[in-house]
Amino acid sequence: MRLDGKTAIITGGGSGFGAGMARKFAAEGARVMVADINPDAAQTVADEIGGVAQVVDVSENDSVAALAKAAFATFGTLDILINNAGITHLPQPMEEVGEAEFDRVLAVNAKSVYLTARHIVPHMKSMGAGAILNIASTAGVSPRPKLNWYNASKGWMITATKAMAVELAPHGIRVNALNPVAGETPLLKSFMGEDTPEVRARFLSTIPLGRFSTPEDMGNAACFLCSDEAGMITGVALEVDGGRCI
Repeated sequence: MRLDGKTAIITGGGSGFGAGMARKFAAEGARVMVADINPDAAQTVADEIGGVAQVVDVSENDSVAALAKAAFATFGTLDILINNAGITHLPQPMEEVGEAEFDRVLAVNAKSVYLTARHIVPHMKSMGAGAILNIASTAGVSPRPKLNWYNASKGWMITATKAMAVELAPHGIRVNALNPVAGETPLLKSFMGEDTPEVRARFLSTIPLGRFSTPEDMGNAACFLCSDEAGMITGVALEVDGGRCI
C-alpha cells in the first residue's frame, strides 16, 4: 500500500501502459481517475479498479480544464499526475509526414503536458507537494529512423521534465519521466509499420533483454517514482527498456 491515501490522474488510462499503471496504483491504495479520449475504455478500467472515469482530449484546453475540475471535485485534492496519453505517426520519411499529422502528434505528446501543468500545477503549489510523471520514450534518447517527429516530441518531453523539476522543486513538487521501449499496446503496430513475426523479431533484436515493455513493468516503475520512497528523486528520465538505450 505504497500509495495509500493518494489521489491520481492517469491520462490515456483506458489501455496499454496507462491501464497497467492504473491497476498498479489502485492495488497500492491510490484513488485513480482514469482519463481517456475513449469513454468506454476509461469506464472499463475504472470499473475494474474501483476508480473514476473521465473523458478527456489532452490536446484541448477546455477538455483538460474540465478534467482538472472533475478531479478536484471528486477527490478534493490531487497528489499525482501522470501524463501518459500519446500518439505516433506511421513510419515514413520525415518530409512525407503530413502537416496535420505532425500538429496532432505535437499537440497530444507535447502541448498536453503544458495544458495539464497550466490547470493542475497551481493546485499542487498551493498544497506544497505533488508528483508529476511524464511518459516519454526511448525514442527521445535513441531515435529510430522514420519516426522522426514522434522521436522529437518525446525528446521534448524529457527536456520539459527536467525543466519542470528544477522550477517546481522549491514548491515541493517532484517531476520525473519514464522511457519505455515499445510494448504490447495499441501503438505497437504503428511503431513497427506492420505487425508480422519477421518485423517483431527484427524489432526485438534491438532490445538486449529480448522482450517488449509491459504495462506491469510501467506500473511498477511509475509506482516507485510517484511514491514517498522516491522523495529525493526529481528530474530523472528512467529507462524501462530492457537495455535498449545502452
